[in-house]
Amino acid sequence: MRFGVVLPGGSPEVQLELAVAAEQAGWDGVFVWEAAYGVDAWCLLSAMAMRTKRIRLGTMLTPLPWRRPWKVASQVATLDQLSEGRAILGVGLGAVDTGLGRTGEVEDRKRRAELLDDGIGVIRAMWSGNLSYQGRHHNLDLSERADLASFRPVQPRPPIWVVGRYPASKSMERVLRCDGWIAEMVTPDPEVLRAGCEWLRAQRQEHMHPDREIDVVVEGETPDDDPAAARDTVALWGSKGATWWLESRWGGGSPRVADMGRRVAAGAPSS
Repeated sequence: MRFGVVLPGGSPEVQLELAVAAEQAGWDGVFVWEAAYGVDAWCLLSAMAMRTKRIRLGTMLTPLPWRRPWKVASQVATLDQLSEGRAILGVGLGAVDTGLGRTGEVEDRKRRAELLDDGIGVIRAMWSGNLSYQGRHHNLDLSERADLASFRPVQPRPPIWVVGRYPASKSMERVLRCDGWIAEMVTPDPEVLRAGCEWLRAQRQEHMHPDREIDVVVEGETPDDDPAAARDTVALWGSKGATWWLESRWGGGSPRVADMGRRVAAGAPSS
């Protein structure tokens, strides 16, 4: 099992130092969120890439229906090059009730789902060197710029983690096309996660190469002053199939940033 932190915000300088501290304390990943306006996630992650050597870096998460996917593909590939192959892209529909404001973005859930599927397809195509894509909403053709085909990530396939709401079939089928399940459950219960993991395994056996692994990503909070309790919490989720635990402190604000600083310094809740 691997362990990451989702930073709750703060100035670019504060978040950069938290990333450095997380690597020093033995965490495996640092993730930042994308807001409509504020600290730019990709600039921040690129700065982190220059100050760290080992830790994985990514978004939690990128609201892909509200982004130009070819631009996101460029941002991830750039980060992957700067970090020498440590980039992870977390994507989802985007939450219309938090953080969007009035920006004129698409809010209809069905259309956002279609844009998410199209966006993932565009990103995969561009990373493979295929500069054209025909989808429901995105039609892309950059084939006249053959020189761009050589711009690729270091990783042959940077992981794309996607939110999947178990047991919603369409949402979980999207997970099968990606590399990680950001677990969203009707009931946030370890047994529900276990059932979702069993569903993924069965689908891989039936439709895909059974050896292809899909990360299972769970997030929550554990105490910084009780290592045993933290280990027990994470071990329970790990026993049901989680492969990544992401320590989160949603809500932002100085108290949450300070709380995350203490949690980062205490180290990952590993055994």
